[in-house]
Amino acid sequence: MKKVMAGVDIGGTNTVFGLVGSEGNVYAESSIQTGDFTDVNDFVAELSKAIKKLVNNNYELAGIGIGAPNANYYKGTIELAPNLPWKGVIPLAEMINKKTGVPVALTNDANAAAVGEMVFGAAKGMKNFIVLTLGTGLGSGIVINGQLVYGHTAFAGEMGHITMITNGRECGCGKKGCLETYASASGIVRTVLYFLSEMKAESPLRDMAPSALTSKIIAEAAANNDPIAIQAMNYTAEILGLAIINAIIFSSPEAIFLFGGLTKAGDMLFNPVRAYVDKNIMPVFRGTVKILPSGIPENNAATLGAAALAWNDLRKQ
Repeated sequence: MKKVMAGVDIGGTNTVFGLVGSEGNVYAESSIQTGDFTDVNDFVAELSKAIKKLVNNNYELAGIGIGAPNANYYKGTIELAPNLPWKGVIPLAEMINKKTGVPVALTNDANAAAVGEMVFGAAKGMKNFIVLTLGTGLGSGIVINGQLVYGHTAFAGEMGHITMITNGRECGCGKKGCLETYASASGIVRTVLYFLSEMKAESPLRDMAPSALTSKIIAEAAANNDPIAIQAMNYTAEILGLAIINAIIFSSPEAIFLFGGLTKAGDMLFNPVRAYVDKNIMPVFRGTVKILPSGIPENNAATLGAAALAWNDLRKQ
Protein backbone atom coordinates (compact mmCIF):
# COMPACT_ATOMS: atom_id res chain seq x y z
CA MET A 1 0.00 0.00 0.00
CA LYS A 2 1.39 3.39 -1.01
CA LYS A 3 2.45 5.67 1.85
CA VAL A 4 1.16 9.25 1.60
CA MET A 5 1.06 12.47 3.58
CA ALA A 6 -1.99 14.68 3.70
CA GLY A 7 -1.20 18.30 2.87
CA VAL A 8 -3.69 20.83 4.24
CA ASP A 9 -3.85 24.54 3.45
CA ILE A 10 -6.19 26.49 5.73
CA GLY A 11 -7.44 29.80 4.36
CA GLY A 12 -10.04 32.20 5.63
CA THR A 13 -12.57 31.00 3.04
CA ASN A 14 -11.47 27.53 1.90
CA THR A 15 -9.41 24.70 3.33
CA VAL A 16 -7.79 22.66 0.54
CA PHE A 17 -6.21 19.27 1.20
CA GLY A 18 -4.78 16.35 -0.71
CA LEU A 19 -2.76 13.14 -0.53
CA VAL A 20 0.86 13.45 -1.66
CA GLY A 21 3.45 10.75 -2.26
CA SER A 22 7.14 10.97 -1.38
CA GLU A 23 8.06 12.15 -4.89
CA GLY A 24 5.44 14.91 -4.99
CA ASN A 25 2.66 13.02 -6.78
CA VAL A 26 -0.77 14.36 -5.80
CA TYR A 27 -3.13 11.37 -5.73
CA ALA A 28 -6.34 12.99 -4.54
CA GLU A 29 -7.58 16.44 -3.52
CA SER A 30 -10.66 17.95 -1.93
CA SER A 31 -11.76 20.98 0.07
CA ILE A 32 -14.16 22.23 2.70
CA GLN A 33 -15.42 25.72 3.51
CA THR A 34 -13.45 27.09 6.47
CA GLY A 35 -16.05 29.77 7.14
CA ASP A 36 -18.79 27.17 7.64
CA PHE A 37 -17.31 26.20 11.01
CA THR A 38 -17.51 28.78 13.78
CA ASP A 39 -16.52 26.08 16.28
CA VAL A 40 -13.00 24.76 15.66
CA ASN A 41 -13.96 21.37 17.07
CA ASP A 42 -16.52 20.96 14.29
CA PHE A 43 -13.89 22.00 11.74
CA VAL A 44 -11.38 19.46 13.05
CA ALA A 45 -14.00 16.70 13.02
CA GLU A 46 -15.04 17.47 9.44
CA LEU A 47 -11.47 17.84 8.14
CA SER A 48 -10.36 14.60 9.78
CA LYS A 49 -13.37 12.78 8.36
CA ALA A 50 -12.72 14.17 4.88
CA ILE A 51 -9.04 13.17 4.94
CA LYS A 52 -9.94 9.63 6.04
CA LYS A 53 -12.46 9.47 3.20
CA LEU A 54 -9.72 10.36 0.68
CA VAL A 55 -7.38 7.77 2.17
CA ASN A 56 -10.09 5.06 2.31
CA ASN A 57 -8.34 1.68 2.04
CA ASN A 58 -6.20 2.76 -0.91
CA TYR A 59 -3.31 4.45 0.90
CA GLU A 60 -1.34 4.38 4.13
CA LEU A 61 -1.56 7.79 5.82
CA ALA A 62 1.83 8.47 7.43
CA GLY A 63 1.19 12.00 8.65
CA ILE A 64 -0.41 15.36 8.03
CA GLY A 65 1.23 18.69 7.20
CA ILE A 66 -0.73 21.91 7.60
CA GLY A 67 -0.11 25.43 6.36
CA ALA A 68 -2.19 28.05 8.17
CA PRO A 69 -2.13 31.74 9.12
CA ASN A 70 -0.34 32.63 12.38
CA ALA A 71 0.81 29.03 12.83
CA ASN A 72 3.44 28.20 15.46
CA TYR A 73 5.55 25.25 14.32
CA TYR A 74 7.06 24.67 17.74
CA LYS A 75 3.75 24.46 19.58
CA GLY A 76 1.47 23.19 16.80
CA THR A 77 -0.88 26.09 17.44
CA ILE A 78 -2.69 28.77 15.47
CA GLU A 79 -2.35 31.99 17.42
CA LEU A 80 -4.59 35.05 17.13
CA ALA A 81 -5.30 34.62 13.40
CA PRO A 82 -7.39 37.63 12.32
CA ASN A 83 -8.83 36.04 9.16
CA LEU A 84 -9.99 32.74 10.67
CA PRO A 85 -13.32 32.23 12.45
CA TRP A 86 -11.66 30.90 15.65
CA LYS A 87 -10.10 33.33 18.09
CA GLY A 88 -7.33 32.92 20.62
CA VAL A 89 -4.72 30.15 20.62
CA ILE A 90 -5.89 26.92 18.94
CA PRO A 91 -3.88 23.69 19.58
CA LEU A 92 -4.75 22.48 16.10
CA ALA A 93 -1.99 19.90 15.59
CA GLU A 94 -2.89 18.11 18.83
CA MET A 95 -6.60 18.21 18.04
CA ILE A 96 -6.14 16.67 14.58
CA ASN A 97 -3.66 14.11 15.90
CA LYS A 98 -6.27 12.88 18.37
CA LYS A 99 -8.82 12.48 15.56
CA THR A 100 -6.53 10.77 13.05
CA GLY A 101 -3.84 9.02 15.11
CA VAL A 102 -0.99 10.21 12.86
CA PRO A 103 1.75 12.84 13.42
CA VAL A 104 0.73 16.40 12.52
CA ALA A 105 3.11 19.25 11.60
CA LEU A 106 1.87 22.83 11.41
CA THR A 107 3.47 26.01 10.05
CA ASN A 108 2.42 29.14 8.17
CA ASP A 109 1.71 28.97 4.46
CA ALA A 110 4.88 30.78 3.34
CA ASN A 111 7.10 28.47 5.38
CA ALA A 112 5.23 25.52 3.90
CA ALA A 113 5.90 26.95 0.43
CA ALA A 114 9.62 27.10 1.22
CA VAL A 115 9.69 23.48 2.38
CA GLY A 116 7.71 22.52 -0.72
CA GLU A 117 10.28 24.26 -2.90
CA MET A 118 13.09 22.41 -1.11
CA VAL A 119 11.47 18.96 -1.20
CA PHE A 120 9.55 19.00 -4.49
CA GLY A 121 10.49 22.18 -6.37
CA ALA A 122 13.37 24.14 -7.88
CA ALA A 123 15.31 24.38 -4.58
CA LYS A 124 16.15 20.66 -4.48
CA GLY A 125 19.76 20.39 -3.36
CA MET A 126 19.93 23.99 -2.16
CA LYS A 127 20.83 24.73 1.46
CA ASN A 128 20.29 28.51 1.42
CA PHE A 129 17.33 30.17 -0.28
CA ILE A 130 14.28 32.34 0.31
CA VAL A 131 10.73 32.00 -1.00
CA LEU A 132 8.61 35.14 -1.27
CA THR A 133 4.88 34.61 -1.85
CA LEU A 134 3.44 37.66 -3.58
CA GLY A 135 -0.31 37.25 -3.22
CA THR A 136 -2.88 39.48 -1.56
CA GLY A 137 -0.19 39.91 1.10
CA LEU A 138 3.48 38.99 1.12
CA GLY A 139 4.80 35.92 2.93
CA SER A 140 8.31 34.58 3.20
CA GLY A 141 10.07 31.36 4.07
CA ILE A 142 13.81 31.52 4.76
CA VAL A 143 16.08 28.47 4.61
CA ILE A 144 19.65 28.72 5.97
CA ASN A 145 22.03 25.75 6.07
CA GLY A 146 19.17 23.47 5.02
CA GLN A 147 16.93 24.50 7.92
CA LEU A 148 13.82 26.65 7.86
CA VAL A 149 14.34 29.72 10.04
CA TYR A 150 11.76 29.85 12.84
CA GLY A 151 13.62 31.91 15.43
CA HIS A 152 12.93 31.96 19.15
CA THR A 153 9.13 32.30 18.84
CA ALA A 154 8.51 30.31 15.61
CA PHE A 155 7.36 33.54 13.95
CA ALA A 156 10.70 34.59 12.42
CA GLY A 157 11.07 35.53 8.78
CA GLU A 158 8.05 37.80 8.28
CA MET A 159 9.60 39.84 5.49
CA GLY A 160 6.18 41.11 4.45
CA HIS A 161 6.19 43.24 7.59
CA ILE A 162 9.63 44.78 7.46
CA THR A 163 9.28 48.57 7.21
CA MET A 164 10.23 49.87 3.77
CA ILE A 165 8.93 53.44 4.08
CA THR A 166 8.64 55.24 7.43
CA ASN A 167 5.04 56.34 8.02
CA GLY A 168 4.10 54.77 4.69
CA ARG A 169 0.95 52.90 3.74
CA GLU A 170 -1.20 51.46 6.50
CA CYS A 171 -0.94 47.69 6.81
CA GLY A 172 -3.43 45.21 8.19
CA CYS A 173 -0.88 44.27 10.87
CA GLY A 174 -1.24 47.71 12.45
CA LYS A 175 2.12 49.08 11.25
CA LYS A 176 2.82 51.53 8.43
CA GLY A 177 5.07 51.15 5.41
CA CYS A 178 5.27 47.34 5.42
CA LEU A 179 6.74 45.61 2.36
CA GLU A 180 3.47 43.80 1.61
CA THR A 181 1.61 47.11 1.20
CA TYR A 182 3.84 47.80 -1.83
CA ALA A 183 5.15 44.49 -3.26
CA SER A 184 2.03 42.32 -3.45
CA ALA A 185 -0.97 41.91 -5.71
CA SER A 186 -2.96 44.31 -3.55
CA GLY A 187 0.03 46.63 -3.13
CA ILE A 188 0.50 47.21 -6.85
CA VAL A 189 -3.18 48.13 -7.16
CA ARG A 190 -2.63 50.80 -4.48
CA THR A 191 0.41 51.99 -6.43
CA VAL A 192 -1.57 52.30 -9.68
CA LEU A 193 -4.31 54.27 -7.93
CA TYR A 194 -1.65 56.63 -6.60
CA PHE A 195 -0.03 57.15 -10.01
CA LEU A 196 -3.41 57.66 -11.65
CA SER A 197 -3.91 60.62 -9.32
CA GLU A 198 -0.37 61.96 -9.71
CA MET A 199 0.33 61.47 -13.44
CA LYS A 200 -1.48 63.05 -16.38
CA ALA A 201 -0.64 60.34 -18.90
CA GLU A 202 -3.52 58.74 -20.76
CA SER A 203 -4.32 55.19 -19.70
CA PRO A 204 -7.20 52.74 -20.18
CA LEU A 205 -6.84 52.05 -16.45
CA ARG A 206 -8.52 55.41 -15.80
CA ASP A 207 -11.78 53.99 -17.15
CA MET A 208 -11.85 51.17 -14.63
CA ALA A 209 -13.46 51.20 -11.22
CA PRO A 210 -10.78 50.90 -8.50
CA SER A 211 -12.45 47.74 -7.21
CA ALA A 212 -12.03 46.12 -10.65
CA LEU A 213 -8.27 46.63 -10.85
CA THR A 214 -6.13 43.52 -10.36
CA SER A 215 -2.42 42.78 -10.61
CA LYS A 216 -3.16 40.70 -13.73
CA ILE A 217 -4.86 43.64 -15.47
CA ILE A 218 -1.98 45.93 -14.48
CA ALA A 219 0.63 43.48 -15.80
CA GLU A 220 -1.23 43.18 -19.10
CA ALA A 221 -1.43 46.97 -19.37
CA ALA A 222 2.32 47.24 -18.71
CA ALA A 223 3.00 44.66 -21.43
CA ASN A 224 0.98 46.91 -23.77
CA ASN A 225 3.21 49.89 -22.86
CA ASP A 226 0.69 51.65 -20.67
CA PRO A 227 2.78 54.39 -18.96
CA ILE A 228 0.87 54.25 -15.66
CA ALA A 229 1.19 50.47 -15.42
CA ILE A 230 4.89 50.54 -16.37
CA GLN A 231 5.59 53.19 -13.73
CA ALA A 232 3.74 51.13 -11.13
CA MET A 233 5.54 47.93 -12.10
CA ASN A 234 8.95 49.61 -11.92
CA TYR A 235 8.15 51.19 -8.55
CA THR A 236 7.01 47.82 -7.21
CA ALA A 237 10.18 46.18 -8.54
CA GLU A 238 12.31 48.84 -6.86
CA ILE A 239 10.69 48.33 -3.44
CA LEU A 240 10.87 44.54 -3.79
CA GLY A 241 14.45 44.75 -5.06
CA LEU A 242 15.50 46.79 -2.03
CA ALA A 243 13.96 44.21 0.31
CA ILE A 244 15.73 41.42 -1.59
CA ILE A 245 19.06 43.24 -1.29
CA ASN A 246 18.59 43.46 2.47
CA ALA A 247 17.69 39.76 2.60
CA ILE A 248 20.77 38.83 0.55
CA ILE A 249 23.05 40.80 2.84
CA PHE A 250 21.83 39.09 6.01
CA SER A 251 21.53 35.53 4.68
CA SER A 252 23.56 35.19 1.43
CA PRO A 253 21.12 32.78 -0.28
CA GLU A 254 21.79 30.84 -3.45
CA ALA A 255 18.40 31.83 -4.83
CA ILE A 256 15.31 33.93 -4.18
CA PHE A 257 12.11 32.30 -5.46
CA LEU A 258 9.11 34.49 -6.24
CA PHE A 259 5.69 32.84 -6.16
CA GLY A 260 2.06 34.00 -6.29
CA GLY A 261 -0.33 36.14 -8.26
CA LEU A 262 1.99 39.09 -8.82
CA THR A 263 4.61 36.86 -10.48
CA LYS A 264 2.21 36.26 -13.38
CA ALA A 265 3.59 39.58 -14.68
CA GLY A 266 6.62 37.51 -15.73
CA ASP A 267 9.50 39.50 -17.18
CA MET A 268 7.65 42.77 -16.52
CA LEU A 269 8.41 42.10 -12.84
CA PHE A 270 11.47 39.82 -12.86
CA ASN A 271 13.61 41.91 -15.23
CA PRO A 272 13.42 45.22 -13.31
CA VAL A 273 13.82 43.41 -9.97
CA ARG A 274 16.96 41.66 -11.20
CA ALA A 275 18.30 44.90 -12.71
CA TYR A 276 17.70 46.85 -9.49
CA VAL A 277 19.36 44.19 -7.33
CA ASP A 278 22.36 43.88 -9.66
CA LYS A 279 22.87 47.66 -9.75
CA ASN A 280 22.53 48.32 -6.02
CA ILE A 281 23.87 45.22 -4.25
CA MET A 282 27.27 45.27 -2.53
CA PRO A 283 29.94 44.15 -5.04
CA VAL A 284 30.85 41.09 -2.97
CA PHE A 285 27.30 39.73 -3.47
CA ARG A 286 26.83 40.77 -7.11
CA GLY A 287 26.08 37.79 -9.34
CA THR A 288 25.87 35.33 -6.45
CA VAL A 289 22.07 35.05 -6.18
CA LYS A 290 19.53 33.82 -8.73
CA ILE A 291 16.06 35.42 -8.70
CA LEU A 292 13.74 32.74 -10.04
CA PRO A 293 10.09 31.77 -10.40
CA SER A 294 8.88 28.93 -8.20
CA GLY A 295 9.28 25.39 -9.46
CA ILE A 296 6.05 24.25 -7.80
CA PRO A 297 2.90 23.99 -9.98
CA GLU A 298 0.55 26.72 -8.79
CA ASN A 299 -2.63 24.63 -9.11
CA ASN A 300 -1.63 22.38 -6.19
CA ALA A 301 1.17 24.38 -4.59
CA ALA A 302 -0.57 24.75 -1.23
CA THR A 303 -1.18 21.00 -0.93
CA LEU A 304 2.37 20.14 -1.99
CA GLY A 305 3.95 22.65 0.40
CA ALA A 306 1.99 21.42 3.41
CA ALA A 307 2.63 17.76 2.58
CA ALA A 308 6.33 18.50 2.08
CA LEU A 309 6.43 19.78 5.65
CA ALA A 310 5.23 16.39 6.89
CA TRP A 311 7.59 14.44 4.61
CA ASN A 312 10.49 16.62 5.70
CA ASP A 313 9.74 16.04 9.38
CA LEU A 314 9.58 12.30 8.78
CA ARG A 315 12.93 12.31 7.00
CA LYS A 316 14.55 14.30 9.83
CA GLN A 317 13.33 11.71 12.31
